[in-house]
Amino acid sequence: MNTKIICKLTILPLLAAVGLLTACSKQSEPAGQDDHAGHKHGEPAAETKAPPGKKMCAEHNVPLEECGICRPLLAGTLKPGESAKVRLASNDSADIAGVQTAAPTVGTIADAVECYAELTFNQNKLAQIAAPVGGIIQEVSVDLGSKVEEKQPVVKIWSASIAEAVAKAVLSHQTLDRERKLRAERVTSEKDLQQAEAEHRAACQQLRTQGFTEEQIDALVAKPNDQVLMDVRAPFAGEIVERTAVRGALVEAGKSLFTLADRSVMWAMLNIPESALARVKIGQTVELRVESLPGQTFTGKLTWIGAEVDEKSRMARARAEVANPDGLLKARMFAQARILTRQAEGALLLPPSAIQRMEGRSFVFVKLADDLFDARVVRLGAKFDGKVEIIEGLKPQEVVAVNHVFPLKSAFLISRLGAGCADD
Repeated sequence: MNTKIICKLTILPLLAAVGLLTACSKQSEPAGQDDHAGHKHGEPAAETKAPPGKKMCAEHNVPLEECGICRPLLAGTLKPGESAKVRLASNDSADIAGVQTAAPTVGTIADAVECYAELTFNQNKLAQIAAPVGGIIQEVSVDLGSKVEEKQPVVKIWSASIAEAVAKAVLSHQTLDRERKLRAERVTSEKDLQQAEAEHRAACQQLRTQGFTEEQIDALVAKPNDQVLMDVRAPFAGEIVERTAVRGALVEAGKSLFTLADRSVMWAMLNIPESALARVKIGQTVELRVESLPGQTFTGKLTWIGAEVDEKSRMARARAEVANPDGLLKARMFAQARILTRQAEGALLLPPSAIQRMEGRSFVFVKLADDLFDARVVRLGAKFDGKVEIIEGLKPQEVVAVNHVFPLKSAFLISRLGAGCADD
């Protein structure tokens, strides 16, 4: 776009707003009334007595050193709490321009570091349920999405190695019974009995390592001719999120059959900008908002901060644990995260529309009279949910322009365009 056109688009709204403020005074002035450089008011403000040692601006009836219209460069010198006065053309100029005012609200707001996050399963509650032995799957009792309890059977496997181990246990049990009887009749030696007991313990231990309980071993010994199937059980309560097990399939030892996840707590993997790391600590509250779940906020705790910063993105990885009791959060969801670094109670809050930026400073326009505003520098704090915290420069009872504030800013800066006081 042509540079001249851009300049016009930038300056014309400012000129139009100021024209609206100055035109109202001309409409209200009687015919023949003197017009002093466009600043004569239809309803002149009451005379203000000059503070001791200060000279008054005759045109705007404010201390000359505080007159923002006469001294537009003043904006670049002010500190938080300091201000410049802006006198409008008439008492109804602000109303005509649509300026809306209100006192700041007092409430609670949290300062925070904002970043992006990706949800994943809690790695401390994620398990691969694998086949402990090679064999053939005889029964699958769960499916994707099934909720299981701790130690609940999820699949049954027939295995030749299990059958062999059971046969050894049965044989060792029978041998042990025979040796005990012979020993009671003093037919055999104590050494033979001890050897039979050791062989039986070894056979039972092999079954225990394959997942059989003492009760199951006793049942197998009692019914040696029954088919032996191994129950593969869930290590903890959770939800089946992945399945590869199929009935009749031949599986090898160690092959994953299911993935089990406890989704009651999810992990949010955060990417924190390097510039914000000094404000972030383990234990701070983290709020998550997911685009696909509008209006809901999920809360968790920061549990880990990475030891390095990515050399390209200049961000550090971090982890938050977030409660997910209703199961709404799912792995690989993206979320907007807020790490709460400071909680402000009784804070002065304004809408962002009340804040104007000039000369690298944040200003608000405090209403002193219908035609007089204080362009005051303020120090901002937390910003969230349509609210901005004012840390310094404003009192709770003061009335501030909160909407359609641009005409006031234009009146403050208009003298830079050559429309200042006649004395300039």
